[in-house]
Amino acid sequence: MSDLTPQSETPTPTTDKITQAARETIYLCNFRVSVDGEWLCLRELNDISLTPDPEPAHEDPKDPITIERLNLMNMAKLSIKGLIESALNLGRTLDSDYAPLQQFFVVMEHCLKHGLKTKKTFLGQNKSFWGALELVEKLTPEAGEITASVKDLPGLKTPLGRGRAWLRLALMQKKLSDYMKTIINRKDLLSEFYEPNALMMEEEGAVIAGLLVGLNVIDANLCMKGEDLDSQVGVIDFSMYLKDGGHSSKSAEGDGQITAILDQKNYVEELNRHLSASVNNLQAKVDALEKSNTKLTEELAVANNRIITLQEDVERVKEESSYQLESNRKASRSDSASDGPALGETRKQLKEETLLRLDVEKELEVQIGMKQEMELSMKMLEKDVCDKQDALVELRQQLEDLRVINQQLSHKSQSADASSKQKSDVITRLEDKINQMSGTVKQMESSEKHLVKQARNLNSAAEKLIQLQQ
Repeated sequence: MSDLTPQSETPTPTTDKITQAARETIYLCNFRVSVDGEWLCLRELNDISLTPDPEPAHEDPKDPITIERLNLMNMAKLSIKGLIESALNLGRTLDSDYAPLQQFFVVMEHCLKHGLKTKKTFLGQNKSFWGALELVEKLTPEAGEITASVKDLPGLKTPLGRGRAWLRLALMQKKLSDYMKTIINRKDLLSEFYEPNALMMEEEGAVIAGLLVGLNVIDANLCMKGEDLDSQVGVIDFSMYLKDGGHSSKSAEGDGQITAILDQKNYVEELNRHLSASVNNLQAKVDALEKSNTKLTEELAVANNRIITLQEDVERVKEESSYQLESNRKASRSDSASDGPALGETRKQLKEETLLRLDVEKELEVQIGMKQEMELSMKMLEKDVCDKQDALVELRQQLEDLRVINQQLSHKSQSADASSKQKSDVITRLEDKINQMSGTVKQMESSEKHLVKQARNLNSAAEKLIQLQQ
């Protein structure tokens, strides 16, 4: 979730809220992100038992920071794998509008932001990964070209925008993996920018740097001139990685299908809530900007009225001065000797009128300057409102898409429940048949015993008859 005004490089409160909402949508500490083949799987931490890995025995498996690192690492795996496969299938050079490439940069931005230390400056608190990326220039001299190119790009006013431009240039040069490995290996320098448990300071950062090697097989041509990298909203679109019905139907276990669908449904509802909060924050910001715009419009109207009044006063003073000067000239021609004191007083009055006119002109210039500044502020506010409205429309569209996905998942869940109920009915009928067959088998066994007994009696009777006949 940057300020559009050229006087400041600090992010607006609305941008901070949007960024916080974006971070919450990726971290979601109530869920565990895992990779099932090439798809995203989500499990609620309350429904699964977590066991720590053998290597980091000192870490708590339910620690939110640990879960955030694992979630980011798994999202990076999915993003990189999906980008490589889609790029190879596409068979052409990638541009800035390619959706998987945009999602890859968003995921990398979240990875680099994880665990950043907050630096206090005279403009306020600031958290940016641009300082960490600048270390590459010191460790690898050939990276100085990218850093210089980023600093020379017009339109970049914030460290966040420079960091985003650096990632794009490094990807185009196919050096992103090398540069990431370079700075990850120098944790003594990274400790100045990151907390000890940040992703870049742990093993997950090294894993992501290794995965980036695969991006060297793709070609990208990204034009950054005219692209607003400062105020982009970095929200991960999880719908690109969710399982669809075709893949879930391949599972042999009916209960497993239902569990996966319910997990995805819970996740979509959680993401839906976060996007709704983001939309509400943006709407509140737009309303505040509209109120400020109305107030500035009223002040501008007052200033215009003041300027018109001052212009009328200047014209009136000019007319009075010209009339006074003309009358003084006529009086001086008629009787210059006798009217000497009156002429001096007239000259004095004329001087005072001239000074008054100069003061009025200065005040008029000041009012004109204030009017120009207010018009500039109005234009910048209108641009800010337009940008926020565009972001609001985009978030609303994502919210609608998520609602559609939620409805689809609900239908899938209902169909899965119906299928499970049908299977339960079939199992119940089969159990009844098995019970009936068991009763029949028992009856047949008793009949068999009775027949065997009768056969033995007949055999004994036959033997007696044979003995009697003999």
